[in-house]
Amino acid sequence: MHITRRSFLKSTAAVLLGSAVSQPAIARVSFSSDPFKLGIASGSPRSESVVLWTRLAPNPLQGGGLDPQPIKVKWELAGDEAFHNIIKSGEAVAPPQYAHSVHVEAKGLQPARSYWYRFFAGDAVSPVGYTRTAPAPDSLDPFRFTFASCQMYEQGYFTAHRHMAQEDLDLVVFLGDYIYEHSWGHNDVRKHEAHEVYSLDDYRNRYACYKTDADLQQCHSRFPWIVTWDDHEVDNDYARDRAEDLETNFIARRNAAYQAFYEHMPLSESCAPHNGNMRIYQAYDFGRLARFHVLDDRQYRDYQVCPKPGMGGSNVIADCAERNDPKRTILGWQQEEWLKKSLKDSQANWDVIVQQTLMAQVERPGGKFWTDGWDGYPAARRRLLEAVNGRPGRDAIVVGGDVHAYAVCDLKVDFNDKSSPIVASEFCGTSISSEGPSIKQINAWKENNPHIHYANAEARGYVKVVLGKEQADVALRSIESEKVPDSKINTIAQYVVEKGKPGPQKA
Repeated sequence: MHITRRSFLKSTAAVLLGSAVSQPAIARVSFSSDPFKLGIASGSPRSESVVLWTRLAPNPLQGGGLDPQPIKVKWELAGDEAFHNIIKSGEAVAPPQYAHSVHVEAKGLQPARSYWYRFFAGDAVSPVGYTRTAPAPDSLDPFRFTFASCQMYEQGYFTAHRHMAQEDLDLVVFLGDYIYEHSWGHNDVRKHEAHEVYSLDDYRNRYACYKTDADLQQCHSRFPWIVTWDDHEVDNDYARDRAEDLETNFIARRNAAYQAFYEHMPLSESCAPHNGNMRIYQAYDFGRLARFHVLDDRQYRDYQVCPKPGMGGSNVIADCAERNDPKRTILGWQQEEWLKKSLKDSQANWDVIVQQTLMAQVERPGGKFWTDGWDGYPAARRRLLEAVNGRPGRDAIVVGGDVHAYAVCDLKVDFNDKSSPIVASEFCGTSISSEGPSIKQINAWKENNPHIHYANAEARGYVKVVLGKEQADVALRSIESEKVPDSKINTIAQYVVEKGKPGPQKA
């Protein structure tokens, strides 16, 4: 068979893009402006690999500004910032069907090793990023990470990310609400690029709006990230295939949102959406010190119970018998079984359960509960905490976000039984910039729920955790104001969790 250069390029592009349909020849491009305006990122770190990400978008707020043809992107990974020692290099294809994003899984790396990386496209060169692989499987060395969530672009600057980028860290964990699909709140400091988002082009432009923020770009370029999503990456309070306002054709909107999430996150190609579904729950091991169980509490959950008339979504309500149905799940049965096995198989000193929201029970005045969080799925929460409690010799820390408030809690299998033992420690982080609930609401949390040691909705920021062999040190880091770009940062509370003694203690 005679193979021409043109047919070879077409078939190669088809293979690289994972498509049975032939693609146009890979374009040789020269950009009129910087195609790396959305920055670079790394993520999904393993002991021998890490994912490198970028998206070519010289006109980011207008769909990217590129013709619908694949573009060749070169990448380099070095052992030094000056790139004198190139460890790995290669070529990838930025496909138009994924908005010219690139997800390179650099393999064959050394554990607990620092690397620098960059991309080349046409005559353009990206900024340099720093990343780090996970420790060796037998490592018990201390491990430092932060977690954060809820960065409403309009309500505040991403100053917290600027401070996070200056921390001494091995990892950043982001727990959802990376973007907001619509506008809400008060005292905006800047505006979204457009209206509420529905289509794939809309979601792409919304991510571009957020990713042009210099502080967010800096934080991405300084550390590997692990990411999961919550509701605002799609639609407020959605559940599985149902929108908050019961909109028709919601699945098409959700599919677009899932694809845009993949296109803009440092996830491996194995996470790419398939038939409208996208598995993002998985486990990450950091030596023998910690296993991170990363969950998805949106895609598979049962609908919220007792919604407001004519609506889906959340409600704050008492006397809703369906809430206690033992068959209800927030993770989906398949993910629940996966988590049980992941916990059982873990050999780590610390099991870190990475999920979206506050897990501890929050009984409101009048015996009311919020149905969008774990309080809407108490049987599922009990099953999870029973699985945690069935692992002698290991300790669990649950991290969460979503509620725009710090919370430090004891986790119990039965919150209504004072004699029920503490089985895990929970640290819920506040938002990067999204408005918090009222002081009155937070005071009610503490008054009605003795397992909540600390709650604060006035501060914006993130949580820093240092995991050691015998102790976890936790610092609640807060900026002075999300409305001020150069705001300073302080530690407003510190806690420790001792090995073998579940429950946070003041430092």
